[in-house]
Amino acid sequence: MRKLYGLIFFIAFTGALTNCSAQSVILKSKDQRIRYTGRINHTDEAAEFYWTGSSAKITFSGTGASALMQDERGENYYTIIVDGNVVNTIHLDNTKQVYTLAENLPAGKHVLELFKRTEWDKGKTWFYQFNLAKDAGAMSAPEPKKRKIEFFGNSITCGYADEDTTGQDRGSAPYENGYLSYAAITARHFDAQYVCTSKSGIGVTISWFPLIMPEMYNRLDPTDPTSIWDFKKYTPDVVVINLFQNDSWLTKMPDNQQFKDRFGTKAPEPELMVKAYRDFVKNIRKVYPKAQILCILGSMDATKQGSPWPGYIEKAVGALNDKGIYTHFIPYKNTPGHPSIKEQQAMADDLIAFIDKAVKW
Repeated sequence: MRKLYGLIFFIAFTGALTNCSAQSVILKSKDQRIRYTGRINHTDEAAEFYWTGSSAKITFSGTGASALMQDERGENYYTIIVDGNVVNTIHLDNTKQVYTLAENLPAGKHVLELFKRTEWDKGKTWFYQFNLAKDAGAMSAPEPKKRKIEFFGNSITCGYADEDTTGQDRGSAPYENGYLSYAAITARHFDAQYVCTSKSGIGVTISWFPLIMPEMYNRLDPTDPTSIWDFKKYTPDVVVINLFQNDSWLTKMPDNQQFKDRFGTKAPEPELMVKAYRDFVKNIRKVYPKAQILCILGSMDATKQGSPWPGYIEKAVGALNDKGIYTHFIPYKNTPGHPSIKEQQAMADDLIAFIDKAVKW
């Protein structure tokens, strides 16, 4: 696996060196011909990418494209999609340089998307511009998709370790592929715009780090508590919340520092869990008053037989008395670690079937 990604990086890096002089059509980060999706900050010089699934998309005529980018720590990976097909994966470096995204395409019109497959704890990325070959031409920005969906979730939604085929459940950047998460698969199935407001290890009442979803859900830059997202910039038709997996573990770990910080010495009562979940969903309803909200859970052990966590969600949602809020539980996969690519697909199939039945777009 490491050799493969090293080869991909070598190709992208060396391709940038050999092709740079031939490029002359430039689309700067604020060019209106670029279609962005996700919570992205725009400075005078660059677009800042933080979250899984953040993307930039263009339509052009020509045989290839590259991009000028810089990564904060050199940990992020991006999936390159051309005309609906994955054609490349690039691993960024922490120096500002040009990366080949696609080359030797058939002459003609193409739609290219740069998709951030790793989550925000890998650091931010500065995207400066697209470069097109000198014989290429940029067209108007791709039309926005009519349907919109947003996911609030944890590692399962981020695609943590989904490409680790060794069974070691490694969540480091080379093995995390948010493009193949159940959430991204579901969005593509419905041809919907996709926003992923998620972080591995996060919970509603407690996380593996000092930040919980009710404190993060409204951020633009997730590392900055003063960086507030403008919810008017993206209004989803459907919101999916898949949380409580980490709560189900950490509320049983009194020696964990986060347990001590959040709860002291005594584990929280079920009523606290129900109230916290209900309050979070109320916050989502407040910013998205017309969205259909799906409160789901799965497919790790928080939904195994006898687990109380689906009941907490049902009780919280029931108390809201909102016909636009639904519950759905994806069965326990009953295998070690995080969902594999195959299990992510199974989750997507399950969720897609539920949305087909319950949701009216």
